[in-house]
Amino acid sequence: MTALFELTQAQREATLLPQLTELTEHHRANCEPYNRILGALGLPRGREFDSIADLPWLPVRMFKNHDLKSVPDSEVFKTLTSSGTTGTGASRIYLDKEAAGQQTRQLGATLQTVLGGKRLPMLMVDTVSIIKNRRSFSARGAGVLGMATFGRNHVYALDENDQPDVEAVKGFLAKHGNEPFLIFGFTFMVWLYLYEVAREHNLDLSNGILIHSGGWKKLIDRSVDNAEFRRRFAEDTGLTKIHNYYGMIEQIGTVFLEGPSGNSLYCPDFADIVIRDPETWEEQPVGKPGVIEVVSTLPRSYPGHVLLTEDLGVLNGIDDGDWPGKRFSVLGRLPRAEARGCSDTFSGGQAA
Repeated sequence: MTALFELTQAQREATLLPQLTELTEHHRANCEPYNRILGALGLPRGREFDSIADLPWLPVRMFKNHDLKSVPDSEVFKTLTSSGTTGTGASRIYLDKEAAGQQTRQLGATLQTVLGGKRLPMLMVDTVSIIKNRRSFSARGAGVLGMATFGRNHVYALDENDQPDVEAVKGFLAKHGNEPFLIFGFTFMVWLYLYEVAREHNLDLSNGILIHSGGWKKLIDRSVDNAEFRRRFAEDTGLTKIHNYYGMIEQIGTVFLEGPSGNSLYCPDFADIVIRDPETWEEQPVGKPGVIEVVSTLPRSYPGHVLLTEDLGVLNGIDDGDWPGKRFSVLGRLPRAEARGCSDTFSGGQAA
């Protein structure tokens, strides 16, 4: 099993920068809209970069408004769409067969860090109906289907009407609860449909490994932050192996995984992040909030290797945590205003 959280920040910079520079040239040669964007930025072909932070980034919003792909239409194997909840439409991400296979392999390798090499029995905190359309997925459906490949003997905790299926969960635990098992779901659903059900029915989840994602806003409204989430699961269900992750459909296959101690997200060895000042776009130091830029060597079928997100985050440290490299926290979504007008959001305390 290849470990994917081993590179120090200096090693990561030295390893990834040449690959990302090559990717920039690849997308420039194969995606004419991307080439025009770099031309408009005044970046010549063959440009060398001194650091990862110097690479040109695309706002994730570009994928909502433009068809950006670096493969011919005839080679598009799968088109992924985001949920499009902001009212600006859905992102469209184009994968050829090679890209689809690579993103699945790298996601698997990332998760093996905490799951081990064996496929575990899997409890999905969702409904099977979410993955019925195999050709074009929502972000949630893609997440569920992508994670399902890393488990076996799948049981869904919700019925077809999105209601808790308590008997299904009890049956799963009766069969698999005495050995390690995998739990996956989106954070709010995990709280509502697993934690509260497990507490009410005294279910023992102590052999589980929970992988979850999806934002905290609805839970913050209930006064549940990450620390409280972990504490309550441990006290009321026995579940202590909990790993939040951060990822997005615009950089499918790349997830930033919470370390065992639970206070930070970490970059796998093929990825990195940059926190940028929302007014100057300069790189922020440790402890100063800014806009999250996600960097990955995976996107080859579309120019998604360096993306400025619409999320706020902060670097918590470098080479000083559970795993090497940068460790960070996500503070919340940007307001609907353009990023340049959002610096005042930092003064109001942690965003949801």
